[in-house]
Amino acid sequence: MRPATRGSRVTEALVELAADIAAAYVSHNAVPISDLPVLIQNVHECLAALGAEEAVEAAQRLPAVSIRASIKPDYLVCLEDGKKMKLLKGYLNRVYGLSPREYREKWNLPADYPMVAPVYAARRRELAMEIGLGRKAATGTTRAAAVPKSGKKALAPKPTKAGRPSTNGKLSLRLGKSPRSEPA
Repeated sequence: MRPATRGSRVTEALVELAADIAAAYVSHNAVPISDLPVLIQNVHECLAALGAEEAVEAAQRLPAVSIRASIKPDYLVCLEDGKKMKLLKGYLNRVYGLSPREYREKWNLPADYPMVAPVYAARRRELAMEIGLGRKAATGTTRAAAVPKSGKKALAPKPTKAGRPSTNGKLSLRLGKSPRSEPA
């Protein structure tokens, strides 16, 4: 007995599907016995054509540029349409409804394929570091020092409202009264 190849397994599956579909059709419709082989053959041909269309569609799906040429320092080239983009993620979602994961799967790209142009990403990283993002707070106090040994939270002094001076006795001066001149 010969081992079954992928092609023979597909053919057997198509024959079984065609027979099942024809049997279902015949059970609900009156079909002359002489037309039965033609019916099965037509169903089989339709099923085989469906598989062939998928193979042709996959073969025709070629990227706009080669994958290697799609990554440039200043931009990325979209494999769908060949447009040059600095940020690919939003464009893919907006125009094609694809997430980065779906895009990578569709074009068989590695998981680390960038969605941002390398120079743009480096510049954003520099800007973030300049303003202090990505660093730990340099206050010098640690969490252990902030909590007293008694286990209770230390009460911080009540902050004053920014932009307003303290009104210790000055409110009465504004009204024309001396703060201490009232009779006791």
